[in-house]
Amino acid sequence: MKPNRRDVLKYSAASAALLGVAACSDDDKDKPDGKSSDTPKSGAPKPAGAAGTTLERTLVLGPPGPGGYRKVVAGPGEPHLLRSELVPGGGSGDKAKRRSLVAFTQLTDIHIQDAQSTARVDFLDRHSDKDQPFAKLLPFQSAYRPQEVLTAQIAEAMVQSLNRIGKGPALGAPLAFTICTGDNTDNIQFNELRWYIDVLDGGRKVTPDSGDRNRYEGPMDAVAYHERYWHPDGTPPGQKDDVPRAQYGYPTVPGLLDACRRPFDATGLKTPWYSAYGNHDGLVQGNLPVSELLGKVAVGDEKVLDISPGQTVVALALGLQSGKPDALAALLAGPKRKVTADPDRRLVDRAETIREHFNTTGLPKGHGFTQQNLDTKTAYYTFDQGPVRCLVLDTVNSYGSDSGCLDPTQFAWLEDQLVKGSSSHLDERGGVVRGTGQDRLFVLFSHHTIETMTNKTVPAGEPARILGPQVLALLLRFPNVVLWVNGHTHDNKVKPYPRPAGSAVPGGFWEINTASHIDWPSQARIVEIADNANGTLSIFGTIIDSAGPESHGNKLDSPLALAALARELAGNDWQERDRPDPKVDGRRGRLEDRNVELLVPAPFSPSGA
Repeated sequence: MKPNRRDVLKYSAASAALLGVAACSDDDKDKPDGKSSDTPKSGAPKPAGAAGTTLERTLVLGPPGPGGYRKVVAGPGEPHLLRSELVPGGGSGDKAKRRSLVAFTQLTDIHIQDAQSTARVDFLDRHSDKDQPFAKLLPFQSAYRPQEVLTAQIAEAMVQSLNRIGKGPALGAPLAFTICTGDNTDNIQFNELRWYIDVLDGGRKVTPDSGDRNRYEGPMDAVAYHERYWHPDGTPPGQKDDVPRAQYGYPTVPGLLDACRRPFDATGLKTPWYSAYGNHDGLVQGNLPVSELLGKVAVGDEKVLDISPGQTVVALALGLQSGKPDALAALLAGPKRKVTADPDRRLVDRAETIREHFNTTGLPKGHGFTQQNLDTKTAYYTFDQGPVRCLVLDTVNSYGSDSGCLDPTQFAWLEDQLVKGSSSHLDERGGVVRGTGQDRLFVLFSHHTIETMTNKTVPAGEPARILGPQVLALLLRFPNVVLWVNGHTHDNKVKPYPRPAGSAVPGGFWEINTASHIDWPSQARIVEIADNANGTLSIFGTIIDSAGPESHGNKLDSPLALAALARELAGNDWQERDRPDPKVDGRRGRLEDRNVELLVPAPFSPSGA
């Protein structure tokens, strides 16, 4: 959700044309070992702040071993690539005159998870395995992941990495804040919410365990053994080896199911941190509205193991997607096992999620949410950093489905905020409207991307939802919008949104979408915005790996070792191994989606010159 502003009239209307990516050629391809053919040589100059970032060193998947399983290995660093699609022929000018406006970190799709939860339907995931008849039709991928028992440790390792870096690698300004752009938890549970807040706050022990504190009770133990799950302790007597180990080369890691539940001391972010609301924060498994039935299941002592006899997975999927109540009942009617109940697995709504952010030792209190959010039970707000006004949106549809939207009230609020922070903008026909607002640069944050704001779900009689194209049209009318930062897709992707050719104000805005913590490549991103003092802004995006080492080294004694193991497991997910486009390294994205310098016309002089 971010473009730029007004006096850009000095640039020609040709800025709507797309240019390409500096230093990238058509034959830039990712090699089978995960290393890019166009990756810079180790002797290439790097910014002074490159240490600890992927400017200095990348982590990639090495050559395949038995079953195609690949270890994580170090690769060469990747410099910032200049992208000037929104300023054709433009450059960032004299770097000595450049001034940093803000530097911050984006964490997204952390998915801190209670992997033993009775409210999880992990058994659906196996129907998306490639050898299953309806795998390509079903929406059940990621209902189970081998690394899901290690989400709290992944978050801790990322916190340690960011604290070590401490500044923007391109410009050297201290990191002003961290923002988490949704799916901070995985299943809208109270215990997950507390683990998330406590890991980012730090200063206390976090125990990522639920139910029986003396043993793991979930799909990877031997109690209700199923060969489609990875069993790190090995094969129980009388059972077949599980598919991940037998076919895909997954290792045996004895003791993991105890190590993943041990308490650890949370380090806590050194920066203030803010929070956005994602579909997994607001819907059961990121899709289903909270209901009395699901609430009872969450705090109960029975865990569903499979679909019920006579039920077909396709009919079940169609029923769930259409919101049929009998489909939910059918989903929960299958065979079950007894587990230990836990009241902290209770489901939380938007209001309680907001309220819990005030139960914190970190800053700011509420983590962006305000008293108005508490009173109105809304999850959108603003905060300022110098000349930058940050607009945090709530794109979750509480009526269900994983895709996003805005309600009409929030959309009107968004337009009002843009008007107040703009001395001029474009009307719906493209004409310039002079206003009285004080100019701010706008950076928007949300969980969903423009392309994933497709959720039309509303009960009969409710007003229609505002979808991505409508939001995009609004933002392009306000040149002060320069950037929209979001998550949801779990992919690294950077996309320009230009204003139409012939617009009275050329330019547009950039959308930065960053990979998740829970899936490969388990990364975050530092974003820096600079005034180039030549009529342009530069937006630097730098990918960050967690502090977990390349390999866990057969150690399970620290969050960093466990985070390293989690990254390796995620990189070998058997449902995501295909690389149909040789230029795209899975969810790492293309080279031009990772470390970038993005040019955009400066709508006014944010440095005050």
